[in-house]
Amino acid sequence: MSQTVDRALSILPLLAEGPADLGQVADRLGVHKSTALRLLRTLHEHGLVYRQSDQRYRLGARLIALAQEAMENLDIREIAHPHLVRLNEHCGHTVHLAVYEEDEVLYIDKVESRYPVRMYSRIGKPVAITVAAVAKLLLADLSEHERRALAEKLDYPMYTARSTPNPDAFLRELAKVREQGWATDLGGHEESINCVAAPIRGADGRVVAAMSVSAPNVVVTADELLTLLPLVRRTADDISGEYSGRTSAKNPV
Repeated sequence: MSQTVDRALSILPLLAEGPADLGQVADRLGVHKSTALRLLRTLHEHGLVYRQSDQRYRLGARLIALAQEAMENLDIREIAHPHLVRLNEHCGHTVHLAVYEEDEVLYIDKVESRYPVRMYSRIGKPVAITVAAVAKLLLADLSEHERRALAEKLDYPMYTARSTPNPDAFLRELAKVREQGWATDLGGHEESINCVAAPIRGADGRVVAAMSVSAPNVVVTADELLTLLPLVRRTADDISGEYSGRTSAKNPV
């Protein structure tokens, strides 16, 4: 039975490449055409494959609907939280998770620092969109047209001397972040707070969330915080893999 299931499931990646006829399916599985036909009929009965008028098979609408439903029901916070906790236990600093919704970047999870100095950020609160590292990652993933339109309508408050001053500077920063795949906020929102962030991507490669590690200068310097970037990126990659279904939950870092 397990071999039958394995063979049936092996048909789906083949058809994801494009329609295939019975002979192609049999050849890929290394089985007789009668066996391949029996598997295809079963998948067809469940709506997972569809037989075209030219007698070739393609993925069925039911499979696409199931995939869409599964994606809609994924909770990025639930998946990411254990990873955020492990990262916090490893480094001790504040860890955030943020998403982009309706022209705002919002914190949806936070693991507090173990140090006495705490950050004032709160779950559900919008971030400073023109300077926050998580915001840069989420906005950098927008199309060029969307980035330009957004940059033109934003305000650019000068929280500190390192804040982003205008749309042109913001677009240059987003281009840099888009190219390098990570972001920082080194005193751009609060003079004494530094942050490094990495993107979390879905199965299509698009950024669905961003996570960060933040710490005040009195705990670690900006240079010391930047040494955590590889660990932050690895954690984001682990979350991405689990969220997109490429990997299962991993052991602690």
